[in-house]
Amino acid sequence: MRSDIMKKGLEKAPHRSLFKAMGYTNEEISRPLIGIVNSYNQIIPGHIHLSKIVEAVKAGIYMAGGTPVEFGCIGICDGIAMGHQGMKYSLASRELIADSVEAMAMAHPFDGLVFVPNCDKITPGMLMGASRVNIPSIFISGGPMLSGSFRHKAVDFITVYEAVGKVKTKKMSMDDLAELEDCACPGPGSCAGLFTANSMNCLCEALGIALPGNGTVPAVYAERIRLAKNAGGKILELVKNDIRPKDILTPGAFHNALVLDMAFGGSTNTSLHLPAIANEVGVKFDLSMLNLISVKVPHIASISPSGIHHLEDLYEAGGVYAIMKELTRRKLIKMQELTVTGKTWKDNLKDIKVLDREVIRPLDNPYHKTGGLAALFGNIAPSGSVVKESAVAHEMLFHTGPARVFESEEEAVSAILGNKIKKGEVLVIRYEGPRGGPGMREMLAPTSAICGVGLDKDVALITDGRFSGGTRGAAIGHVSPEAMEGGVIAVIRSGDLIEIDIPARKLNVKLSDEEIKKRFSKWKPRAPKIKTGYLARYAEKVTSGAKGALLNY
Repeated sequence: MRSDIMKKGLEKAPHRSLFKAMGYTNEEISRPLIGIVNSYNQIIPGHIHLSKIVEAVKAGIYMAGGTPVEFGCIGICDGIAMGHQGMKYSLASRELIADSVEAMAMAHPFDGLVFVPNCDKITPGMLMGASRVNIPSIFISGGPMLSGSFRHKAVDFITVYEAVGKVKTKKMSMDDLAELEDCACPGPGSCAGLFTANSMNCLCEALGIALPGNGTVPAVYAERIRLAKNAGGKILELVKNDIRPKDILTPGAFHNALVLDMAFGGSTNTSLHLPAIANEVGVKFDLSMLNLISVKVPHIASISPSGIHHLEDLYEAGGVYAIMKELTRRKLIKMQELTVTGKTWKDNLKDIKVLDREVIRPLDNPYHKTGGLAALFGNIAPSGSVVKESAVAHEMLFHTGPARVFESEEEAVSAILGNKIKKGEVLVIRYEGPRGGPGMREMLAPTSAICGVGLDKDVALITDGRFSGGTRGAAIGHVSPEAMEGGVIAVIRSGDLIEIDIPARKLNVKLSDEEIKKRFSKWKPRAPKIKTGYLARYAEKVTSGAKGALLNY
């Protein structure tokens, strides 16, 4: 066993003594030691219940003959960090999480690891860490929050954000907002739509690193506890058979994850996280892959914010495995890839059925004929940009309009809520990229405000920053190179015509090469916004959004 190097033999008597100081018996020390990476805290609704999940994992490990050893992991709530300086730390925390997993798992040689994440950057950060240390691993998330009910209508966290714009335009009263605020998020779990957290937890299933149900069994269901016990038991099988993350996270696994992503229209943030995870296992991944797969994969499940359904609806329709089963009808899934079940997709999907054909439509009757995400290229984004095509109103798939330039998220939100935006304009928010932000803040406030004031079919937004998985509308993010790196977005002026053609995957400003060159002759790089601490170090090393905002050491 890997853990023998810290517990077996004469020389390790002091080490065993330290284990015994914590109450471990000789029997427990002799068993496989399974690290449990617990991201429980009391600031994220999706993590507030994770200690219960971990207790179930421990029970499963004990039943299977292992010894659980729990340690903690940081986590930032994107929703609570949204719209202020705290959001600069969200994406950057992904690297801290990956590094802390590496540090703990290499300093203490566990035989296997069980990862218990749930929200936003925690899941991809743990996936990066698991890939890096390459010890037998399994993921069990805390599960999605149930949707709320507001006057007999399903609502979620994003509904509240969009309601702010409605209040500003007198379409909703403050009393109504207060009532909505009380019921939109009814309990623990990752926010109820197909936002970044739930997208990544579902993609864990498609990657093969989590058991079926990981992404869709609601947080408050007893089935979630049973799933956690099963994950605890399964890790001992993975240890016994020496099945490691790099055996599972193959090129075929990333293909399957992208196919699922397109089929259900996941968060644009997956295009940041999948490249970062792929980098850890040496798999090639770039934005052009989105378009190559998108044209082949119809959008067959439409979940909030782009549709009326929520994660509990997808769960009742058969979950991720049911979508994967439907996709096999056109041979879109790599069936020989190994998963933590110990089986391949061919065996995993053999008896799976779609249980609700409105939630998961047939391939020949999709919500959209192409996948949910698209990468746009052009003179504004020669290295690429990303849009959730499935959440864009038909009227905005093609759009040409004058730029309205803002130097920060706050400037844009002030203009939107102040009714200073004209129909047809293309809002340009720059210096919010990985380096320029720094930290590439999610910008749910401006996109929700646009929807709230009723301009989502009239106004587009492009940025070198990124968006929440809850964003809908013609919101194009991850523009690369970013303004801070001298990307063309840095020299766009208000009034310049921006041309957006999402079906053709094009994003251009109508300026000649000569005019762009002339403007750059007068452009100077900006001084860093933050000059001390972790974010200053992060800004020095981070790469572009097109590369997954990796750190370049």
